[in-house]
Amino acid sequence: MEITVGLTTWSEHHALIHAQRPVTLNEYAQHFPVVEVDTFFYALPQVTTVQKWLGEVSPAFQFIVKAHQTMTKHPQAQLPNERSLTEMFQLFRRTVAPLVAANQLKAVLFQFPPTFTATTMNIEYLMQIRKWLPTLPIAIEFRHQSWYRQGVFPSLINYCRELNFTLVAVDEPHQLPTSVPFKLRLTNPKLGLIRLHGRNAQGWNHQGSDWRKKRTLYAYSKEELTGLKKVIEQLKPQPQELCIIFNNNSGGDAAPNAQMLTQQMNLHFQGLVPRSPEQLNLF
Repeated sequence: MEITVGLTTWSEHHALIHAQRPVTLNEYAQHFPVVEVDTFFYALPQVTTVQKWLGEVSPAFQFIVKAHQTMTKHPQAQLPNERSLTEMFQLFRRTVAPLVAANQLKAVLFQFPPTFTATTMNIEYLMQIRKWLPTLPIAIEFRHQSWYRQGVFPSLINYCRELNFTLVAVDEPHQLPTSVPFKLRLTNPKLGLIRLHGRNAQGWNHQGSDWRKKRTLYAYSKEELTGLKKVIEQLKPQPQELCIIFNNNSGGDAAPNAQMLTQQMNLHFQGLVPRSPEQLNLF
């Protein structure tokens, strides 16, 4: 099993460059082999922008891109320019086409809102997603506990296997009414995905305008990462690749935590962008 590690976005991880300016994608790709891009969630970028990204990384580098908020049925999301949902999926497919052509799209991440519950309508919508994106690698993340009920979760596992979806294992504050449990199950033989949001229970339920920053304000301890390492090593059956994404960056902790886990697991990533002699002197 190949294990890869990455972060959400690339510009804000100042620990990688020991400076407070935005980190470039090229600089980020010198440290990690994969990045999660949330740009698509808010607005689809131009195809030329996506092509520019490919020019800044090595051919081995991979992208996880979030599905647009209309595609994940976020309550306040609106389709742009009076497009239908079918047209939105078509546009999304055209936008990621350069990544697909370069074999650098690891997955499209559908992060559903807490309002997306385990109903018959939503279960059917998952099948519709596969019909709209028949060949793309898809990962799905749920944020409502109804999907993890004793009578639902086993059926969900089988359903994801039938649709060739990667079911994301989510690490967040445990045992809260507004959180979901960590369940690492193999539903796609090619890819498993873990997303680490931190375990800030107080911040998770924060209702202010800065709730996003409060929610991921957390630094994993060495002991917590050791516990994650043990869970990963015990995963059976194993996928071809297990990708771990750190999203706990409100306090700048994602990159240091990712590097800590990489060291604990003795991981060595192939195909990184080479660092210049000047950059190597910084370490």
